[in-house]
Amino acid sequence: MVATGTYKDILASNSLTAQYLNETLKIEVPKKRRTSKYSLDIIGARENNLKNINVSFPLGMLTVITGVSGSGKSTLVKKIVYPALQKELTGFGDKPGQFTELKGNYSNVKHIEFVDQNPIGRSSRSNPVTYIKAYDDIRALYSKQKLSTIRNYAAKHFSFNVDGGRCETCKGEGEVTIEMQFMADVHLECETCKGKRFKKEVLEVTFADKNIDDILNMTIDDAIVFFDENHVTKIKTKLQPLQDVGLGYVTLGQSSSTLSGGEAQRIKLASFLGKGNTKETALFVFDEPTTGLHFHDIKKLLKSFNALIEKGHSIIVVEHNLELIKCADYIIDLGPTGGEYGGHLVASGTPEEIVKVKASETGKYLQEKL
Repeated sequence: MVATGTYKDILASNSLTAQYLNETLKIEVPKKRRTSKYSLDIIGARENNLKNINVSFPLGMLTVITGVSGSGKSTLVKKIVYPALQKELTGFGDKPGQFTELKGNYSNVKHIEFVDQNPIGRSSRSNPVTYIKAYDDIRALYSKQKLSTIRNYAAKHFSFNVDGGRCETCKGEGEVTIEMQFMADVHLECETCKGKRFKKEVLEVTFADKNIDDILNMTIDDAIVFFDENHVTKIKTKLQPLQDVGLGYVTLGQSSSTLSGGEAQRIKLASFLGKGNTKETALFVFDEPTTGLHFHDIKKLLKSFNALIEKGHSIIVVEHNLELIKCADYIIDLGPTGGEYGGHLVASGTPEEIVKVKASETGKYLQEKL
């Protein structure tokens, strides 16, 4: 518990929330907005409530789609831009919503990624460290230890997905499920491995006094320090993007079923950041990535967005959060209201240009942030 009380009491405290509220800490407005000679143009968008609008999405920058709820943002991005460009680039994909044509200078975009909040895996065994491909290196490291060599343990012995090193009673789940006929299933900790998922012999293999279970129970922050101190740079480098997107508190082996939608989305973002400088540039589409994020997390998210853009990628974000909107290079504002009276292109341009448009609801609120 870091602070309690009225708004005034909170402001007087030294909590992270208070520091952002009283502006000791803040998300800075960028000193200059990026410009681009490349763009993706949608002509005649008329799906759902969109009023046959022409919209130009500049590339190589952070473009944010704004507007009140029901103004047509998701329809424009998820039902037209994403499927239309995917079909253009790959020749297959979902049927796009109604629009006339796709135009513009977007030859530098080689693929499009929709980074949603769906879980990173369906199985209870899927976890952050597997998703970002760092677990392969951790298992390889353990298979090279002296005791592993003596016992002929390979990398697969340190996986709970295949037979070998995993606990045979719970099949690497760490728990046993008892099916109840008329009630919800009961999950009990496995009595053989005590929830550790591996055989006792496999847990006897250690690296710097830590066994594989100890590693999977470390937070990302602790693991980065641990691998850095023990000079395992490759694994530290792979884990770094998870810390960069603000997930330092998550444990390496945390089941994906316990992660929120926002956390899953940021793990996907970290996996793209970890791929380094790929020659093929992509267009990333995010739908409200700030959902459930604190000011401090949004600051880290923006830093990650900038890292992607610096690698040559483009980002389109559907967003309501003013802290992120004020950092956009370009805004596309839909409205003026939602439903039947939405679907118009109210304004487009830099945040500084949007605030000058009287019809823009976003502009009115954005004014004080600039």
